[in-house]
Amino acid sequence: MSKGKLEKFKEVTEFPNTLEYPDFQDEGSQKPRGRWHSDIFENHNPIVLELACGKGTYTLELARQNPEINFVGIDIKGGRIWKGAKKALEEGLENVRFLRIYIDHLDEYFGPDEVDDIWITFPDPYPRYSDRNKRLSGPKFLKIYQRVLKQGGAINFKTDSNELFTFTKESVRQSGCKVHDVVEEIYQERPDDELLTIQTYFERRHLEKGRTISFIKFSLPVAPITRELD
Repeated sequence: MSKGKLEKFKEVTEFPNTLEYPDFQDEGSQKPRGRWHSDIFENHNPIVLELACGKGTYTLELARQNPEINFVGIDIKGGRIWKGAKKALEEGLENVRFLRIYIDHLDEYFGPDEVDDIWITFPDPYPRYSDRNKRLSGPKFLKIYQRVLKQGGAINFKTDSNELFTFTKESVRQSGCKVHDVVEEIYQERPDDELLTIQTYFERRHLEKGRTISFIKFSLPVAPITRELD
């Protein structure tokens, strides 16, 4: 690991807008579950998560466009979070926080109905069949989202992987989710959409390679999801 990364890891732990719980700390550490409104943001504005946020490009732009909403960018890689957290501090974005955790532990850090919406932008597609349980739109994760997301809260999913998009649509269907919007090719169908055309570093690279960028918005069923992967 280079000295630059070590410095970033150290610095990000000291940022006032970043919380670190990478699940190898003592069990006694106080987690923010149930305290996001009262202690973290100190307001009652809606809370929106971006999962696997990387450098936080999407989190930051969503926050700029929606100052009345609180945004939390979540990732496990501290070096990536550092860039977004630093930018938020430089811009004085008070409605942004970053959280370093493993996403499959999400319900340990957010309580029931504490989250209003979720964004998932360009997650790892895990193309190998044996890794499909790691996909953030699979039933394993949909069950976790049910434990923190308000009833009717939306999940916004954006990807350049046709395989992952097909998998996600089928996962959503089999899990009994309600689909609100499907965009097969964002830059052909919605080129002027301010939210859908926010471009991360990875998205710009995907577009340079001529890849299709797709989007689906859905909400989870009221009944607990019980299905597993087929």
